[in-house]
Amino acid sequence: MISPRVVCAAALLAVASLTVPTAAEAKTQFTTQARPQAAAPPQLTLPAPTGPSPLGTVSLHLVDRSRKDPFAGAGHDRELMISLTYPARKVAAYPVAPWLPPKAAAQYLRQEGLPPGAVLLPQTHGHEGAPADRREGRLPVVLYSPGNDSFRSANTVVVEELASRGYVVATIDHTYDGLVEFPDGRVVGPVHDGAGTGWVIYEQRIADTRFVLDQLTVLDRGGNPDADHRKLPKGLRGLLDLSRVGMFGYSAGGPTVASAMFEDRRIKAGLAMDGPAAGPVVTAGLARPYMLMTATKAVRDQIPDLATFWSNLKGWKLNIRTEGVEHASYGDLEMIAPQAAALLKWTPAQLAEQIGTLAPKRGEAVQRAYPLAFFDLHLRGRGHLLDGPSPRFPEVTLIP
Repeated sequence: MISPRVVCAAALLAVASLTVPTAAEAKTQFTTQARPQAAAPPQLTLPAPTGPSPLGTVSLHLVDRSRKDPFAGAGHDRELMISLTYPARKVAAYPVAPWLPPKAAAQYLRQEGLPPGAVLLPQTHGHEGAPADRREGRLPVVLYSPGNDSFRSANTVVVEELASRGYVVATIDHTYDGLVEFPDGRVVGPVHDGAGTGWVIYEQRIADTRFVLDQLTVLDRGGNPDADHRKLPKGLRGLLDLSRVGMFGYSAGGPTVASAMFEDRRIKAGLAMDGPAAGPVVTAGLARPYMLMTATKAVRDQIPDLATFWSNLKGWKLNIRTEGVEHASYGDLEMIAPQAAALLKWTPAQLAEQIGTLAPKRGEAVQRAYPLAFFDLHLRGRGHLLDGPSPRFPEVTLIP
């Protein structure tokens, strides 16, 4: 079985040496090569979504009082942070949310060897607390699970594209498996590999997903699941169509998706972005739609558990392989790494180690188009991009 500690390529400001996942592990090692801090720190940016809807966002602090956290010490209930991103209206009066909240951002820069203020991390395009746009009625819901050592905002480009086109997207921070900041200012990092981690991490990820779905049900019925009782945006009650739920995940988020689908039939369709498979679902398979997005290398054939899982899928399935990209390309790093390259004086070869040789704009286009096409097909019953090769995306190969 693949090691559950599949490390997400989330370090955006470091020179990476990427090892393609194997049956034992898929880890990315980073070293830092920072230039001296400039007088005016550069501002990193993310591209705006292309859909017609402006975006609202809200973060929720959730506490699962039925479950003790195995990594938090004796007697501590499991705590999570999630964000909802959704079509909104009248957004001008509401500030946009940062890509990372301030204390988590400062810790993130420190762990990458950069002093606070060396660079300004991106802002999102989601307006905090903006009222939801209800003109389209109930909207399908998509969950997002990040990779190991990552955070819920690491795939903001894909999340915002989906939300701008009529989805409510819930992104999950799996506490002690990434960097998360709580409303009281606590910043919690990942637990180290070793005794007591292993499959336990995935068990927590799966339970997190089921708990988040339960809390979204509370929210849709008019309740406020936030543990601190913070005010919710207007219009969320009755907005979520929880009969149409999909889920996607990057790296370790991939096996989280497959295993959560195995244990919770509320998830109707699953997408893994360069993620393997692990746990009972490998041999049991699934009978619901599943799509895998992989890099240039035939990762599906190199990981025995993933190959077994694929052979046991009984429903609709498709492998989207993008030429010229690397494992770390399936996330915001695809657009941020070129900006960091100038700051850190990376060579073209060093940048290619991060995100491959495909032009970042093309990688971004693939990220926007194919997850949207997958969820449109299986949650809305529309679209034809996945029917076969597309001249719009010559870098993409469809593998049954």
